Amino acid sequence: MKVAVIGSGGWGTALALILVENGHEVTLWSHTPAKTEILRTKKENPMLKEVILPDAMQFTSELSVVKDCDAVVMATPSYAVRETAQKLRGLVQPGTILISTSKGIERGTSLRLSQVIEQELEHICPVVVLSGPSHAEEVGRHIPTGVVAAADQLKDAEFVQDIFMNPRFRVYTSNDRIGTEICAALKNVIALSAGCCDGLGCGDNTKALLMTRGLAEIARLGVALGGKKETFTGLAGMGDLIVTCTSMHSRNRRYGILVGQGVPVRQALDEIGAVVEGYYAASSAMALAEKTGIEMPITEAAYEVLYQKRKVKTVVADLMGRAKKSEMEESWS
Repeated sequence: MKVAVIGSGGWGTALALILVENGHEVTLWSHTPAKTEILRTKKENPMLKEVILPDAMQFTSELSVVKDCDAVVMATPSYAVRETAQKLRGLVQPGTILISTSKGIERGTSLRLSQVIEQELEHICPVVVLSGPSHAEEVGRHIPTGVVAAADQLKDAEFVQDIFMNPRFRVYTSNDRIGTEICAALKNVIALSAGCCDGLGCGDNTKALLMTRGLAEIARLGVALGGKKETFTGLAGMGDLIVTCTSMHSRNRRYGILVGQGVPVRQALDEIGAVVEGYYAASSAMALAEKTGIEMPITEAAYEVLYQKRKVKTVVADLMGRAKKSEMEESWS
């Protein structure tokens, strides 16, 4: 298969490595010629240190590479998905499988990223979502990993399963694209919140509480939007939430730690030095919660810290002081 990977960050590069190892003809696209030249000459991505890029991997900064590809992997930051998809219009061939691996909800429109891609490409290509607990740093080092390929049509999910799956990268199929994308975007908000609690000095009990109740509110919203409840207890939901809330590979958790320690919100973003998707997702999630009428207290607390300058300690106290509830009385709707 001929595959173009659009986005040469850590995740795009890790996915390109898998595809090359599986025998596909792979070109990795970078936003600038300078980045392309670094990858071509040094055979290493600074975001995946000590992982050698194989000679079979090709590099470019020309989006025309997508012409005649069997599949195109979209691995840009969430904020760049619409702009990139616009540029692909007229280049990508109808029927080419588009694989969305970015995690987020578009600000302003509250659209899932697969919807953004479909909108810009005028629905000429099937869009499959690839998501799950998968740190690029570990995938690049051949650590066994499992993810989900979600599509409206099973055959499209199975296509992605076939081109990616190998003995160290296991791919399950799903027909719940909505639930998979909601999990992917909102787990970053909960991971950021978990980091805030770490920075504040809270313990394992607090993190377990936060993750469990965070998953509950993600599921409430996802089901209200049309997702399937089973998705939220699977790899895309619980699996990705666990890995993002507990690992120092997670930029969202590391960012939250800084904020919890009292570092100003904007300064903490600068210190991370890379995109913190949870920061942007908190705003989009609040818009979706208001639109659907779904209660999301943890997400709301994160929003207040990030955008309304409330103190982490104050919102934690507010969450712990909420009215009594039964865990069993909540429904998925």
